[in-house]
Amino acid sequence: MARLGRPATRPTELKDGYYIEVRNKNQKSGGIKIRRDTEEQMMYAYEEYKKSKDVTVLGEMKNGKVVNVAV
Repeated sequence: MARLGRPATRPTELKDGYYIEVRNKNQKSGGIKIRRDTEEQMMYAYEEYKKSKDVTVLGEMKNGKVVNVAV
């Protein structure tokens, strides 16, 4: 029996790193964010996930803000 707690009132802060968002194909919401330490690792993960999922590159995050978007 799972107990549900009170939902968070503010969004969580993301750690510094490179992020992609992955979700099932034809799904409008509910994607998960995946963090990698380097841009090269992020692009490798992008190539792997895009075979079976919808993937969006979010870019580099520093201090909770997007610094640059890798394409």
